[in-house]
Amino acid sequence: MTSHESESTVEREIAIEQAHVDQVYARLAEATRTAEQVASQGRRLFQSDRTSFVREEDGTGLYERDVFAFQAARRLATLDAEHEGLVFGRLDRNDAEVRYIGRIGVRDDDYEPLVIDWRARAAEPFYRATPADPMGIVRRRVLRSRGTTVIGIEDDLLDGENADEGLVVVGEGALMAALSRARGPQMRDIVATIQGEQDEAIRAPYQGVTIISGGPGTGKTVVALHRAAYLLYSHRKRFERGGVLVVGPSRVFMNYIERVLPSLGEDSVTLRSVGTVASDVVDLRGERVDPAAAAVVKGSLRMLPVLRRLADEPWVTGPLELRVSIKGEVLTLREAQLTRIRTEVLRHHKINSSRPAAEKALLDALWQQLDGEVDVERAVFDDLVTDQASWTMFLHAWWPPLDARAVLLRLGDPALLARVAGGRLDQAEQRALSGSYAGLDPARPVWSVADGALLDELVAIIGPAPIEVEEDPTLFLTQGTDISELVTTADRYRPALEVDPGADPHERYAHVLVDEAQDITPMQWRMLRRRGSQASWTIVGDTAQSSWPNPAEYARALEDLIGSAPVRRFRMSTNYRSPSEVFALASAVVARDFPDADLPTAVRSTGIEPELLRVTEERLGEEVAALVRRLGEQVEGTIGVVCPPSRLQAVDAALLPGLDGLAPRVALLTALEAKGLEYDAVVVLSPDDIVAEHSGGSRVLYVALTRPTQRLVTVDVGPGSGRWRPDTAR
Repeated sequence: MTSHESESTVEREIAIEQAHVDQVYARLAEATRTAEQVASQGRRLFQSDRTSFVREEDGTGLYERDVFAFQAARRLATLDAEHEGLVFGRLDRNDAEVRYIGRIGVRDDDYEPLVIDWRARAAEPFYRATPADPMGIVRRRVLRSRGTTVIGIEDDLLDGENADEGLVVVGEGALMAALSRARGPQMRDIVATIQGEQDEAIRAPYQGVTIISGGPGTGKTVVALHRAAYLLYSHRKRFERGGVLVVGPSRVFMNYIERVLPSLGEDSVTLRSVGTVASDVVDLRGERVDPAAAAVVKGSLRMLPVLRRLADEPWVTGPLELRVSIKGEVLTLREAQLTRIRTEVLRHHKINSSRPAAEKALLDALWQQLDGEVDVERAVFDDLVTDQASWTMFLHAWWPPLDARAVLLRLGDPALLARVAGGRLDQAEQRALSGSYAGLDPARPVWSVADGALLDELVAIIGPAPIEVEEDPTLFLTQGTDISELVTTADRYRPALEVDPGADPHERYAHVLVDEAQDITPMQWRMLRRRGSQASWTIVGDTAQSSWPNPAEYARALEDLIGSAPVRRFRMSTNYRSPSEVFALASAVVARDFPDADLPTAVRSTGIEPELLRVTEERLGEEVAALVRRLGEQVEGTIGVVCPPSRLQAVDAALLPGLDGLAPRVALLTALEAKGLEYDAVVVLSPDDIVAEHSGGSRVLYVALTRPTQRLVTVDVGPGSGRWRPDTAR
């Protein structure tokens, strides 16, 4: 076949697929119009000008309107999300049936499938069929689209014996074609190129704990996200009602993956970085990264007794006593008796919900001191005591409402920390811990990633801070208006809702997915378990990339989480991201210190060896800027500059002015922020400092070295640098 004939064949095949895709989008447009009509009908049927009270008999109508609007809005959101690249696969079976595979299912007017949802059982051969086991499939085709236009096709011939003589097979195979394309600033789904071992993990039963392990570039993250989408599809009622929580290492990572699940047809998932998991019980963002020494202390279970003692630590200095006067008789409760009362009350209550019990215990103790000659009834006695200023002032000092944030900031006081941490943390650990809080603004503290778990633990100890209830505004407008507003049943009954002070404030989920789990500290595991105490779990990680210095402690925390639940393990064995030239260097670095590291097999080769450069301190900024500009000419996609935390600010100042139009393609970040991310080209700056400034040492450097999909450049700074290099690269 000539080159011209080959091009003509591909164009003809693309035109065939385009015709089917056009039919799908026409049907999709019709469904969109129907959903819009449903939403519009719901708005017209149930409206109120909010100038009159809602009648009791209107309740049913309001509920129906809510359901109408919710279902229509949800359908519209799904249709909008799937509008781009909806159809991505085709299966030609040996019985002549043709199946198209896509992100959601679409049927024609006769209810015949135009597209099969990728999670449906009928779509499994698209991912699992191989030439050794074709599963009834002759040809598997991947469609690559831009918007609604098919721009390319890639075929795999799986069963040549049953193929017709005229069957066309195009391209080099979908997976390798996908891997060769440039990366963008956000993760793409891999739904069109899922491989057999990945699909097995995606479709595993939901019960218990599913552990997905594997080295860098093996697709663990996208496999886990596709698993979340699959579980929602297969067990919709359970997981949509109970919710799915996806936890990742950082805000940068969550921004990177945020489009994957919606693109797979799911939006009923909560995405949180590990530093913001506790945002359901306390206001925090949790993005700052602590120095290694402080992070290790905060993540250790030795913080548990420290936090418990901290919560009990009085907020006033000096001896406390309660003194009141009843009809001339002075009654006094001294510190020892107050301590006994406090201990007894806290045995049955949390601090923030136990003040009524504490007040009753105080009144009982005072009543017992009252001389029998004083004639007063108990109810009158209680009123006389509680009306006194000394009683009110004492309670404010002895049993104030506690806020977890204010309590944690007290660790910035070295003397107080020494009292609550004595015997549990040594002097160096106390200095690291106290120093991490000493400089924070009490009005607007910038919390670290590790602080979230400590704040969550304090909320569990003391209970949520009491909520000050403001007077409810009137439901209806006091002035006449021409504005027509929707009134929901929630609007109508919200004022009657009250917060149960004894209720657990933590959100609970039916499934919890934890990515980069090797970096979850023991304290963070406790935080996560509160959100998934009755949940099934998907845990994704690689111990060779761990920044936590104690792998044994991580293993124990994972065992505690699993308990007696059923557990299944999947290992991703193939590195699809890293060129073999890059991974050879990275694996040599980590294997030197961790010979048992799980090293996958890199299946791609670019023929380009990593560049190992060395520059002087004085020329660092200039050289890095020039290097990034050169890489911008050599690769089409993104460029990551990974540097140690101590150099981040200086490199940013030196790099930014020289980027010009290249800036949108360049990301400057630390090695921990780079976890889970990938770039076409990566510059790893001062690897020795990356090792020195992270508790994970060479394992964190291993993370940085395995981010590129095409080119890797390392830059050592100053004489004597390069200690990180394996012997073969010196």
